[in-house]
This record gives sequence, structure tokens and C-alpha cells, in this order.
Amino acid sequence: MEFLSGVVHFSLRNRAVILVATALLLVLGIRAALRLPIDAVPDVTNVQVQVITAAPALSPTEIEQYVTIPVERSMSGVPGVSEVRSLSKYGVSVVTVVFREDMQLYFARQLVSERLREAEDAVPKEYGKPELGPISSGLGEIFQFVVRGEQRTLMELEETLDWYIGPQLRTVPGIVEINSFGGENREYQVVLDAGRLQASGLSVREVVDALSRSNRNAGGGYIEHAREQIVIGTTGLIHSLEDLRTVVVGGTPQRVPITIAHIGEARFGPKLRRGAATMDGKGEVAIGVAMMLIGENSGTVTEAVKAKLDALRPSLPPAFVSSHFMIVPRWSIEPLQPCYATWSKVLRW
Repeated sequence: MEFLSGVVHFSLRNRAVILVATALLLVLGIRAALRLPIDAVPDVTNVQVQVITAAPALSPTEIEQYVTIPVERSMSGVPGVSEVRSLSKYGVSVVTVVFREDMQLYFARQLVSERLREAEDAVPKEYGKPELGPISSGLGEIFQFVVRGEQRTLMELEETLDWYIGPQLRTVPGIVEINSFGGENREYQVVLDAGRLQASGLSVREVVDALSRSNRNAGGGYIEHAREQIVIGTTGLIHSLEDLRTVVVGGTPQRVPITIAHIGEARFGPKLRRGAATMDGKGEVAIGVAMMLIGENSGTVTEAVKAKLDALRPSLPPAFVSSHFMIVPRWSIEPLQPCYATWSKVLRW
């Protein structure tokens, strides 16, 4: 009681000091509340590093045998590891290396990256290359958006998302990765005619080797002439379908070149798909997912992503001027669900 009485008497005798201290505490409290990271669910993910290997066209059994098991063996014995678990699916292998709670995340990634060379040597080159996953967690999917356009092909939507919108969003502080789902990845395709290929006396392996040799640049040094240096080099990278059609595969007995155009067709086509994405029952769309850096404020990063998307509106490529794209913010940790009108925002270019 004497202590409380002393506090009351001091407060009454020094009213100005108490008022100033109260105002200061109020300002500091408001400032702390505004800067407090608030999230629906706290991120309690342990210290883990993922090693992801993409191996298209391999079954889960082959992925497990030729990719997952060698990577797991390479990660055994890393200091501070408490658990190594894996997931083998069609075309992809994910090995998760879990460390003790007292380990620093970036130090753990450094330890895993030192073992990646051993993992690369253990996995056959034709089966993929192990890579570190992004510095994010299962709760890092803070923003999802859908890209769709009238009279636009799935290839155009995917290209706009991967080559234009995605790189711009990666510059937002706190974003480490932009994942895409749906759409179609454009690729150069050579469709061989079996009859013409047999008539030319060539094999599929010779065609593959010819394409590999022809799609590269090479340097040849330089020649000194008239007090000048003339740089010598060959430019062989394929830049168009016409370049692909003119690749020489072999020759006839009369030494007439046989090109790709003589034995097949060169065209643009979609890459082998392992899934699709639809929305509201109105057809396929391309979906982008923004992954947040571990430890960032999801509210702040989400607002920054929204602002970046608004800034992209006037600078879209001319081909998309008449298109309508749906950008759907999803500030939550839930999986992608049907988008409702209250959550959607249409950006028109």
C-alpha cells in the first residue's frame, strides 16, 4: 500500500511529466500496432531446405529409383539434420531436409548446396538436375491471381504470365518466386515423317544430334590483318522456325543436303502437360502464385504486389490491349478456390 500511495502522490505532484509519459507511450503503442505483423495463421514451419528435381516423362517409380534415392543419400550426414523426407510424383522429385530449430536457415541452405554437386553426379544427366527450392514455406502462398483473355490462346496467356508479369512481380520486396499453373508452354517441335525419314536413310538419333550441333554459337579466335583484329565466330542459335527448317541433317549420295524441311515439319506446339487450371466453369486459365520470403510481413508484401499489378496495367504488350485479365488477390493460406466477386478485381488494358 505504501508503494501505491507513493506512486499516486508522485503522479499528483508531477502531472506534466505523467501526461508527457502517457502521450509518449500512446504514440509508441500506436506505432507498434501499425507495424505489428498480423497474419491469419502464424508461420511455425521448421528449418527446412527443399531439393527439387524436374524429370519430365518419368513415372513415380523411376523418379524414386533414379532421382529421389540418390539425392537422399547425398544429403545424409549433413550437420544438424534431424529428418530427411521425400515425395516422388510423375515428373518431379522433392526431397525435404529438416534441420534442428537452432540452425540458421541460410546456413542450412549453404550446407545443402555444398552437397548438391554430389547429388548432381549421382543423378543421370538425362533425368534432371537437382536444385534448391525457394526460400519460402507452405504458408508463403500469400497472393494468387488468374490471367485470362478473350480470343487469346493458352500459349499467349502463359507467355504473358511467365515472361512479363512474373519477372515484374519478382522485383517486389519480399517475393521470392512466382509459380504458374495451367496454360501451355510454347516450344519448338519437329514432327518427322516416317516415310521420308526412311527414304533418306537417316535415323531419329541423327536428327537429334544434328539439331543439337546446329543450335549453338562458337568462337574461332581472331585474324590480324592490316593492323586490325578480325574476330571469327559462328552464330548457330536457332531464332525462328525458318532457322529450324534449314538445319542440315545429312546428305544424298549426290551430296545434296537433307534438311529438316525435307523429312518433317517444324512448328510451334505446347509442351507435354501434366495438368490444367479452370475458373468459374468458363474454360482454362493461367494461374500465378506469389511466394513470400520467410519472415516477411504478409500484409505489407500483399499490398506491394497489388500496387505492382496496378502499375503494370498501362505497359502491357500491344497484343493484349483488347484483352480482359482477371487479377484475383488471395490474402490467405488456403488452396486455390473459386473466385467470388467480392475478391476479384478486373484489370482492363
